[in-house]
Amino acid sequence: MPKTWFITGASSGLGLEMTQQLLTRGHKVVATIRRAEALAQLKHGYGERLDVVPLDLVMPESIRSAVEGAFERHGRIDVVVSNAGYGLFGAAEELTNEAIDRQIATNLTGSIHLIRAALPLLRKQGGGRIVQVSSEGGQIAYPGFSLYHATKWGIEGFVEAVAQEVAPFGIDFIIAEPGPTGTNFGVNLVHATPMDAYDETPAGAVRRALTDGSFEIRGDAARTVAAIISATESPTPPLRLTLGSTAYFSISRALSARLDALEAQREVANSADRQDL
Repeated sequence: MPKTWFITGASSGLGLEMTQQLLTRGHKVVATIRRAEALAQLKHGYGERLDVVPLDLVMPESIRSAVEGAFERHGRIDVVVSNAGYGLFGAAEELTNEAIDRQIATNLTGSIHLIRAALPLLRKQGGGRIVQVSSEGGQIAYPGFSLYHATKWGIEGFVEAVAQEVAPFGIDFIIAEPGPTGTNFGVNLVHATPMDAYDETPAGAVRRALTDGSFEIRGDAARTVAAIISATESPTPPLRLTLGSTAYFSISRALSARLDALEAQREVANSADRQDL
């Protein structure tokens, strides 16, 4: 059955791929982008089934009006996809205050404002689904991506709490966690001015890998998007959807290491308890 989707960051990457796949399947899409002309050709092909809305997540005052306008025009939005975002690379010391503020405003604060704007409308219509596009970077961390990880870990914590708050209203969430995927993420990656002090550090090694193309990207954008769409069609989707072998193994290793550390701490705690006796 055709549904109406609201997708941010629909002009490129996973957002564009999702928009195209959904339109091909007969769904309606409200696609938000920063430049209205970016989807002109797609709009020409799909007409009224594609509603293009200019939106920049760093302008929170415009988010609520864009969301409310979409619900008013279409009557119902079945799935809200918080996808817009970008990567910022640089050791923490290399980043400027302005770069930090914009990364947080786009990836974290903007996503929070979007979700908060959608909640009352989803609640009023009796429920709906929100997909938050995160990444494996919401569970693990690479050196040089500290602020990007801060936004992804932050939005995952926000969603996990909100999901519990709104479940009684028939609203649920999917946090999509793809690994490195063949999109234009790397092209749009913002690089801080490097400092010589970090050349021979892990951050420097990752910088060289990004520059020379040796940073491994195994994920396929079309298959990643198809898996997200499939998950939204499930009556009981998982809260977290890990996508791709790289993400699966990296997150598995990270969780196993945390579990091992927790077990070691339990032994220390048990020993302390015995001493108290």
